[in-house]
Amino acid sequence: MDELDAYSRTVSAVAAEVTPRVAAVRIGRGSGSAVVVSADGVLVTNAHVVADARHGRADFLDGVQAPVRVVGVDPLSDLAVLRADHPADLPPPVRLGDADRLVVGQLVVAVGNPLGLAGSVTAGVVSALGRSLPTRSGRAGRVVEAVIQTDAALNPGNSGGALADSAGRVVGINTPVAGVGLGLAVPVNATTRRIVEALLRDGRVRRAYLGVVGTPAPVPADVAERHSRHSGVRLAEVVPGSPAAEAGLRAGDLVLDVGRHPVQNAQGIQKQLFGDAVGVPLPVTVLRNGAMVDVVAVPTELG
Repeated sequence: MDELDAYSRTVSAVAAEVTPRVAAVRIGRGSGSAVVVSADGVLVTNAHVVADARHGRADFLDGVQAPVRVVGVDPLSDLAVLRADHPADLPPPVRLGDADRLVVGQLVVAVGNPLGLAGSVTAGVVSALGRSLPTRSGRAGRVVEAVIQTDAALNPGNSGGALADSAGRVVGINTPVAGVGLGLAVPVNATTRRIVEALLRDGRVRRAYLGVVGTPAPVPADVAERHSRHSGVRLAEVVPGSPAAEAGLRAGDLVLDVGRHPVQNAQGIQKQLFGDAVGVPLPVTVLRNGAMVDVVAVPTELG
């Protein structure tokens, strides 16, 4: 009984802290949830909630109805940033955590407005980490990496709401429901913060384009021993005519470093491909036929 009481106290404390800071939003034809992330009236939600709309309203549990405008939308991360017309009307911001520190089995609490039921709270555990969420914007496609999978009940309307850890820190932004008993959340981490900063500054996220498709793969034992590297990214495809192809990268190459940084998955490559990498020589180290090969690619802008 003590264990149940401790669990209940934890979930109740998280709900009390986070729920007042999550709004029900109506923007154009879309509706969902949004999380207050800064004291100057900035909220974060899902890009698919916003779609092409530019203005809407955020409704809080205390009865405040705040007009909001869309500052920026990034469909390739399924994130959007809103700003309230009157920031002083909003509650204090949530505390942001770091999804990169989550572990499978950890308690998480989801707060949102499923099916129009404002301020709903569900709890569960982190079911898995490192899931991938395919996204698309026009002809451009991308995969959101390190997505959080949870069994906390999520329903339509939870999109854009908060996924918090047991300390009340928001570690994810809930995204479309994946199935019965299966929910997903875009992680709150250094990459997410960079995306939000870009949306606030420029209204969009510029990304560099390399032109590769790959999957995590182990490094051969002899190479792992010599270089203390145990995994990399095996290139399944190099797009013809892309910066990667022009640099000499080939399908089958095992990518070990990009921009002098070790990579172990697609996210490791994508972290190097924000707007400041466009037109800048990018060193890439691969293992090919047992030998280390260094190439230099010059990414173009993803359009």
